[in-house]
Amino acid sequence: QGQLVESGGGLVQAGGSLRLSCAASGRTFSTYAMGWFRQAPGKEREFVAGITWSGGGAYYADSVKGRFTIPRDNTKSTVYLQMNSLKLEDTAVYYCAADTKDYNSRYVDDYDYWGQGTRVTVSS
Repeated sequence: QGQLVESGGGLVQAGGSLRLSCAASGRTFSTYAMGWFRQAPGKEREFVAGITWSGGGAYYADSVKGRFTIPRDNTKSTVYLQMNSLKLEDTAVYYCAADTKDYNSRYVDDYDYWGQGTRVTVSS
């Protein structure tokens, strides 16, 4: 088992950038596919981006494609979410999650471990 800890959230103006980090404990991090999800007030948690265990493949929600990237560094047991050209509608609590079965999924239920979340607020 492992633990995921997100950081890097905050307040940013529309059009700006933020980089979120998700640090994982445990030696098996490098074998897990990872994902970022977000949840806005009054809405369900939604998929944002995912990356394969090796980092060789990444996939994105249409709403963030071309603006967000999800690099990972297995030597540091960390996955990132680089967010550029932020919009008001990107405001949410962002969660990272580990997919231990390597489904490379966009579905919440396919992820086994979750961080506590980090809040991102985009202002006009």
